[in-house]
Amino acid sequence: WMLGADGKVYPFGSAQTFGAQIQLAGGTHAVHIESTPDGQGYWVVTNRGDVHSAGDAQYLGGAPKLAAGEQVASLSSTTDGAGYWMFTNLGRVIPFGDAISYGDMSGTHLNGPVLDSVPTASGKGYFMVASDGGIFTFGDAQFDGSMGGKALNGPVVGLAPTPEGSGYWLVANDGGIFAFDAPFEGSMGGTRLNKPVIGMVAYGNGYLMVASDGGIFDFSSTQFLGSLGSNPPAHPIVGVAPVG
Repeated sequence: WMLGADGKVYPFGSAQTFGAQIQLAGGTHAVHIESTPDGQGYWVVTNRGDVHSAGDAQYLGGAPKLAAGEQVASLSSTTDGAGYWMFTNLGRVIPFGDAISYGDMSGTHLNGPVLDSVPTASGKGYFMVASDGGIFTFGDAQFDGSMGGKALNGPVVGLAPTPEGSGYWLVANDGGIFAFDAPFEGSMGGTRLNKPVIGMVAYGNGYLMVASDGGIFDFSSTQFLGSLGSNPPAHPIVGVAPVG
C-alpha cells in the first residue's frame, strides 16, 4: 500500500484497500501506514496521533497528549497485531494494547527529528531512525552502525531491516542507500528525482523506495507491481507498507 497525506490508500498487487479514503480530522494529515501481521488490514496514523483502523486492524487507542512541537511520526505493530507503538519526532515511544515499552529517547537532545520506526522480527524491540542518520535501538534490536555525525546530501527518511534481521538499510530523501551488514542492491543517489524519496520497505531479496509523487524504485528480484509515478496524486505520498 501507499498512503497519501490526505488519508487516501493506494493498493498494488494483492493489497486491498478496505475503503479507499481515511477521514481525517481538520488540521491533521496522515503520516504512516502499518500492515497487520496477516496483511488483512492496516492502521493509518496522523501527525496528531489519531489512529484509523481498517480490515482486521484493531483500534487500541490514540491521540496521546503531545508536548509543544511534538508530532507523531510513525506507528509499528506488535507481532500478534494486538498492540502497537507510536513514535514521535522527539523520540518518545507510546505503547498501546499489548505493546511493551523497551525505552525511548525522551529528554535526550536529538540532532534531527525521528522520522521512522521499525519493530524487530521477534516484536521484542524496535529501531528508530532520525533525519541526521542516527539509529536508536531498543530491546533486542541490534545496532549495526549509523550515519549520525556524517555529511549527508539529504536527510535520512527510512530504515528497513533485512528479512533475516542481520542488518538494515537506510534511505535518504535523494534516494541514496546506506547498507549496514546488509547487501547493497543499488540506489537512486546521483539520479535526478522528480520528487524526494519519503521511505522504504524490505521487498524480496532487496528493497523498494517510494517518492512523494508515488514513484517506486524497485531494487529486488521480486515482481514489480506498479507505481503512481506516471499519474501523481493530488496530495503527496507519505507512507508505504508491504502486505503482512
